[in-house]
Amino acid sequence: MRILVLGSTGFLGGHVAGQLRTLPGVRVLGGGRTMDPGLPVNLPVDLAAVSVAGLTRSLRALAPDAVVNCAGAVSGDPVRMAETNARGPAVLCEALREAAPGARLVHLGSAAEYGPTPAGQTLTESSPASPQGTYGATKLAGSYAVTEAGRTGLDTVVLRVFNPLGPGSPAASLPGRLADELRRALPDGTVTVGDLSAYRDFVDVRDVARAAVLAVTTPGPLPAVLNIGSGTATRARDLAEELARTAGYRGPIEERGAGSQRSSAVSWQRADVSAAADALGWRPELTLPDSLAGLWAEHTGVPA
Repeated sequence: MRILVLGSTGFLGGHVAGQLRTLPGVRVLGGGRTMDPGLPVNLPVDLAAVSVAGLTRSLRALAPDAVVNCAGAVSGDPVRMAETNARGPAVLCEALREAAPGARLVHLGSAAEYGPTPAGQTLTESSPASPQGTYGATKLAGSYAVTEAGRTGLDTVVLRVFNPLGPGSPAASLPGRLADELRRALPDGTVTVGDLSAYRDFVDVRDVARAAVLAVTTPGPLPAVLNIGSGTATRARDLAEELARTAGYRGPIEERGAGSQRSSAVSWQRADVSAAADALGWRPELTLPDSLAGLWAEHTGVPA
């Protein structure tokens, strides 16, 4: 089985490719703007710029049985975000329709597609989508392109990933940024962050990768969208305090300012993951302490 992982050198894509490589009878192909030296075949492609015709030619040559799209832009120029998150999946669907119409497409969406929800509410796949900001809006447009392609003949599923964390968490994420601050401040300096009052559904990146593997390998048609989260809402402040304990940090954590724009607009999120359990046999296995221990060990190079 030939599986193409787009964004294979990124945070999510690297974990997905790593888990797929452990499966017998599977050949993992890498794709993206940077090459993965651990994979035998790499497709240099930028979904923000590639044409349908160009990507069609490349996919015909690779002949994948499945594609996992982990490519995306989480911040930066709005035009670049729209080209990567919205245009990219649409181009990919059209190219797959021409080059590999029988291949399954597993697309990683985002909980940012949902937008604000009342405190205490659990989000199901049928909850209204009302994203706040460019990131959520462009991710929703990309997911719509994939689900529409699924309604018109392609074999597709969108995994709507909540807040991934764990080994390799990027500095742009809250857990990665906190790890950087803690490393700078150890053992008893001062960590300064924005507002940490928002509640988020944090899910280990290794559990997310396992869901993607199951979405690739589970036979038969799958639901159009599946939530991938922990099913628990955790206050960002509690995550920060747990990571500080993991790191052995004894100093204060000061909250100054409003925090990220998305955190101020979306104060609560919690996923209902029962549909993923039914369709894939998937449930999260790793706890928040597991995730933070893995983050601290790999992100800093210091064993937790």
